Amino acid sequence: MHVDLDTLATALYVRIDDELKASPQLNRWRPKVGIAPQITDAELITVSVMQALLGYHNESRWIRYARKSIIHLFPYLPKQPGYNKRLRSLGAQISHLIAVLVTDTDLWRHPIRIADSTPVPCGMSRETVQRSDLAGWAGYGYCASHSRLFWGLRLHLVTTVHGLPVAFALSNAKTDEREVLTDLVTLQPNMFHHPDGLILIVDKGYRDRDTETWLNDSGITLVRPAYRTEPARPGRGLLRAVRQSIESVNQTIKGQLDLEQHGGRTITGVAVRVLQRVLALTAAIWHNWHTGQPIMRSLIAYDH
Repeated sequence: MHVDLDTLATALYVRIDDELKASPQLNRWRPKVGIAPQITDAELITVSVMQALLGYHNESRWIRYARKSIIHLFPYLPKQPGYNKRLRSLGAQISHLIAVLVTDTDLWRHPIRIADSTPVPCGMSRETVQRSDLAGWAGYGYCASHSRLFWGLRLHLVTTVHGLPVAFALSNAKTDEREVLTDLVTLQPNMFHHPDGLILIVDKGYRDRDTETWLNDSGITLVRPAYRTEPARPGRGLLRAVRQSIESVNQTIKGQLDLEQHGGRTITGVAVRVLQRVLALTAAIWHNWHTGQPIMRSLIAYDH
C-alpha cells in the first residue's frame, strides 16, 4: 500500500479524534458561552506531528509553510503565539495518545525491550544556565557516546526491537539511570510484562546488583554487558544483535526529528516538544504497521 504524509495525517487525526471523544477526561474545560476554537485539539496535535516529521523546529517558519502546503487538510491554522500556547497545554493528551498508538499494534507484545538514554541539550552558554527557567531541573551531564559535556536533560527511552517507544522519561542529566528505569517499570507495569517473561536489554549505565535483583523479582530478565571482573554472561549474542537498535532509534529522534533543536525554554515547553517528537516516531511506526510496510521505523515516506 502506498503511504505518504497526507495518508498518515488523515489516519492519525481520525484515531486521535476518536480517542479524545471517547475519553472526556482528556478534554480541557471550556465555558459554555464564548467563541468556539476554530481548530480542535485533535487537529492541532496532528499538525504538530507533521511539523516534527518535516523537520521544522522553528514554529514561525512552520506556520508560514503549513498555511501554504497543508491548507487542503487544515483550512485554519492559528498564528505562532496561539499555536505555541495551545500545544504547550496538551502535554497530558499527547502522553496518553502515545500509549494509545503503542497498544493499537501487536509490536508492543514482543518479549524484548531495549533501554537507553540520550542527551537533550537546553543551553549552550553560562548566562543561559544561570537565567533559564529550567534551572533546577536541567543540569550538567556527560555524553560518553560523543565525548561531550552538555547542560540539559536526558531522555530515557525504552523501545521494542522495532523501535516502538513503550516507555520514556525526562530527567536531570545527572539523575541515576537505574532510578529512572526502576520508576518506569513501577509506573507502567503493563509495558514491562509478557506471559512468557520479559527480556530487558540495557547498557552499563543501568546495571547494578540491586536493580538486577529487583527486576528479576518483577519477572524481567536483564541482559547487560558484563563487568570486567565477571565471567561471560548469558545473552551475549542477543546483546550484540540488538544493542545498536536503540542507538539507531536515538539517532532517528535526533537526526530526523531534531530532538536537540527542540527550542524549548521552559519546563512545559521542553516537555511538550520532546513528547511531540516521541509521538511523531510512534505515529510513523503505528501507520507503517497498519499499512503493512516492510520497515517499521522508516520515516522516508513522511519527511517530504
